[in-house]
Order: sequence, then C-alpha cells, then structure tokens
Amino acid sequence: MSQAVENVKPYSGDGSKKEQVADMFNNIASNYDFLNHFLSLGIDKIWRKKVVRILKEKNPKQILDIATGTGDLALEHLKLNPDQIIGVDISQNMLDVGKKKIASKGVSHLIDFQLGDSENLQFEDATFDAITVAFGVRNFENLGKGLSEIARVLKVDGKAVILEFSTPKKFPIKQVYSFYFKNILPNLGKLISKDPRAYTYLPESVNAFPEGKEFVGLLEKSGFTKINQVPVSFGIATIHILEK
Repeated sequence: MSQAVENVKPYSGDGSKKEQVADMFNNIASNYDFLNHFLSLGIDKIWRKKVVRILKEKNPKQILDIATGTGDLALEHLKLNPDQIIGVDISQNMLDVGKKKIASKGVSHLIDFQLGDSENLQFEDATFDAITVAFGVRNFENLGKGLSEIARVLKVDGKAVILEFSTPKKFPIKQVYSFYFKNILPNLGKLISKDPRAYTYLPESVNAFPEGKEFVGLLEKSGFTKINQVPVSFGIATIHILEK
C-alpha cells in the first residue's frame, strides 16, 4: 500500500479530503450515473443486487444508505419492502440528481435523502436494521471513525454491508484490471466528466485502500464481531458483510 487512503485526495490544492471529495462529486454529478454504468460495463448493477439479496433474510424495516450518491442502491433497497430508507451524502449535487430519480418513480415518501457527514451521523445509537455503503468508504477522511459510526447506529441484531473496489490477485485478471484502471478508465472519465482528476483519484484511492486482514482489523476495532468478506467478479470488488 503506497500511502494511507485518508491521505489520498482528489485534488492537489488546499482543503481537507472531505471538502475535496464533496467538490469532486458536485463537479461530476450530472454525468455520474452514465459514467458509473459505462465504465463498469454495467457490472456495478449486479453487485448492488447482490447486496440487497444479502440483506433479504433480515427483512429490514429501517435502512440507511451511506454515501448514497444519486441513490442507485437506495432505490434497489425498495425490493426489501422497508418502512423507510434514508440516504446520506456530502454532495448536494449528487443528492439533487437522486431526488429527481425518486420523484420520477413516485417513491419520495419511502426514500429520504439527507446532506450529511458519514463520519458524524445525526442519528441515535442502534437506529437501523440495515446499513449499506457502496464505493464510499474509500472516500472517508477518517476511515476508522466512519466505520465506528456505522457500528454505532446499527442495531445489535442488524447487518451492515460494505461494497468496495478491491484488487484482483490472479493472472490474467490482475493485469487486465490494472491496465484498464490505470490507463483507460481515467482517460474516458476525464473526457466525459470534464473533471481531469476525478477518475485518476479512483484508482489511486483503490490502490491505497486496506484489504483483507488489514481491513478486518479496522472493522473489529470499530465494533464488528462477525465479518465475512466475499470477493465478486474475480476480486474486482469485495462485499463485506458485518454484524455487531
């Protein structure tokens, strides 16, 4: 690992990682959904569906989606028939796109998008039956604090699921993935998003993110006692299934 993921920022200028991440997503919000699905070849949709299937046995009624972005995973949670879904994100522009999506589907009464800090959640302890984070924990300014907040607001018998990019370990997937992530994806992202750093930051933050036993150690320190890591798509991403 080249450096701690907390030290990897989208831009080289002043400002905290949190401020820069908010600026980055505000900049790319209008093209985010297209880029997300296009650059992942649509595989991200399959991963989100898997997250929802994992939560199905818990029959969660109160769900929190952290780093909800434009709400793709929050919308997928509707399949669980919950009473309420709350999506929290630090980018207002991303949330604005998400609000239009839920309004067009007529589900604004079930999904509540809120501007908020994932590392300082404005909820009581043990509020949610299920908590999800899709491709968001890499962007935490303080990873340990963000994970501890997830544990704090999760009910004792609840389940948290973190979906995050990881690095494939086997040939030839490792080599193909590395070339795509470092060369093709940043250039396509720059061309379409008009933000030259947004999709260069992505592989940099993935490369710096703690994996395997290192991440398990952080999760245990944060209060999780049951941890199951499930690689998907040859290790391109990993689903972390957590209970207290």
